[in-house]
Amino acid sequence: MTEWDLTPVLAKFLDPQLVIGLLEFLDNKGIYDSSDILKYKIDILVKNNLLEYLKHVYERNDIEVSEELAAKCEKIAEERGKLAGEVSEILESLGDLDEQQQLQVQLQSKQLYSLEKVNQLYEFARMTYNSAVYDQSLLFLNSYQILITPQGKNYVNALWGILACSILSQDWKQALDHFNFLKGYIDNSNFTPSQALQQRTWLIHWGLFIFFNIESGRDLLVEVFFDSKQQGNKQMNNPYLNVIHTTCPHILRYLTAAVITHRQRRNYMKELVRFIQQEQYNYRDPITEFVECLYVNFDFDGAQKKLRDCEFVLRIDFFLTACIEDFIQNARLFIFEIFCQIHECISINMIAEKLNMTIEDAERWIVKLIRDAHFDAKIDSKNGHVIMGTQAVLQYHQLIEKTKAMRLRTEMLSINIEKALHKKGDRQMWN
Repeated sequence: MTEWDLTPVLAKFLDPQLVIGLLEFLDNKGIYDSSDILKYKIDILVKNNLLEYLKHVYERNDIEVSEELAAKCEKIAEERGKLAGEVSEILESLGDLDEQQQLQVQLQSKQLYSLEKVNQLYEFARMTYNSAVYDQSLLFLNSYQILITPQGKNYVNALWGILACSILSQDWKQALDHFNFLKGYIDNSNFTPSQALQQRTWLIHWGLFIFFNIESGRDLLVEVFFDSKQQGNKQMNNPYLNVIHTTCPHILRYLTAAVITHRQRRNYMKELVRFIQQEQYNYRDPITEFVECLYVNFDFDGAQKKLRDCEFVLRIDFFLTACIEDFIQNARLFIFEIFCQIHECISINMIAEKLNMTIEDAERWIVKLIRDAHFDAKIDSKNGHVIMGTQAVLQYHQLIEKTKAMRLRTEMLSINIEKALHKKGDRQMWN
């Protein structure tokens, strides 16, 4: 199971405090030794100087806090208290103002506050964030953002800090608003190509926390990559698809899961299949291989086996574990639909086997599908068969005709290649 764990890869693109949540999730899953998880967690906190958070971890795990660490934490608390006094005037002046009033303060900020004073506010917000007081840090960062221009030294850092605070506070509506604002800023700023690539890579990874925690979030994730309104028919020009191709092919797992559970999944599946085939040498896992088995190879036995592996992958994935039931249900529907498109009459026993269900559960599932989704089929309970309607037969014949045409084109291509080789050989003989 560890070979399918993406945490070590995802951690490279996440804020350290976001990684801590992933490690705690893995600890509860029991696929790694708890002592190793604790070691990694402490290592992250030490490397990033998150000493107050580290002290809390020590206390929670009954590890003695050294005098040196206690002294450092006390010093940090003193520095934060001193900075609080320095920036109290700014916080008091902005705290109760509405948006219009804050804009007026922003225009007057050069006269009201020195650049040094404004930068102190940013440092205070950062120290508060490192102490895991996210709601206060968010307040301070919002105030800081009001007082600087987009050209300011820490403007972009403040935007990322606001997004991190919203995610860690689990205020998902606010987090989505900040995500969209940051996305618009990245897409419309004068970053160099390498800078834009880095910013979008981070944004995709941080956005996973939002997309898999809000209603219709998976639909929004799909639209980031396959938004036809913005990209027209040239989907491969989408900069976020290029990010997957260039820096993080593992995100294909989440895009695939999102498409499979999307309300209009059939509209996006063709593009997804094409992208999976292009990236198959860069990234593969049971989720992408399930789609490949079903839509490329029409290998129903292979798809069934991959679906069982998918369930394991979903259970150990921090972002996907909550959508196991939804994913399995929709994956079974895909198998059933495609299987029915190439068969006129199907044994319920066979369907149960393909979907990894009991015969009784399979029959109830088919009845519900026919009733709720208006599927063009009927059940012959006496003989244990599902009989497809005329639409399925028509699609079956279309598939046969396409297969015949493909064979003919292949033969013609082979003949043309052979002729070209003969001509090349003749020219070489005359030379």
